[in-house]
Amino acid sequence: INAALKVFAAQGYRHASTDDIVREAAISKGLLFHYFTSKLGVYHFIYDYSVRYMNLELKSFVSSKETDLFEVMKQVEYARMHAMRSYPYMQQFLNTSMVEDTTEALLSIEEKRGSLQETYDAIYGQIDYSTLPEGVDGEKLHKMLDFTIKGLMTERFLDASFQQEMLYEEICDYLDMMKGIVYREEV
Repeated sequence: INAALKVFAAQGYRHASTDDIVREAAISKGLLFHYFTSKLGVYHFIYDYSVRYMNLELKSFVSSKETDLFEVMKQVEYARMHAMRSYPYMQQFLNTSMVEDTTEALLSIEEKRGSLQETYDAIYGQIDYSTLPEGVDGEKLHKMLDFTIKGLMTERFLDASFQQEMLYEEICDYLDMMKGIVYREEV
């Protein structure tokens, strides 16, 4: 699973090969095809597994009572970090799959695509943006923070310095810094 997550996260469906997956997993191609009939079968399984796993993590670690933007985002990142302890490339794979453009891959995962988004919508729907200072557009701030987090994750993933706990701490530092700026507190 980790080998497939890593290869699909780094290369996307179109450029990933089963040769790369079996090399990364240190298994034979015959064994891969014993369990999965094709590259598409592997991709479909990995996506389905990742969505179900991440949904469970989010539901376990994000409080339905929390309404503060920064705290909700920290809880979401903690859930992701917890998932990455077992599957270091899962979140990057899920991010990559969101911009997948290969028709057969998209059709394969179409049924599950909404499931994870529904969980995120429910989580982010509980945020009370009215507690932010006047003039701060909460949705734009949230989007900016999300871009920052995805950028940090991609940067760490690409430079092979990926350590979940360190990434989580760095993300929390950015969230705390922005919270201080928004509320004009000392950081």
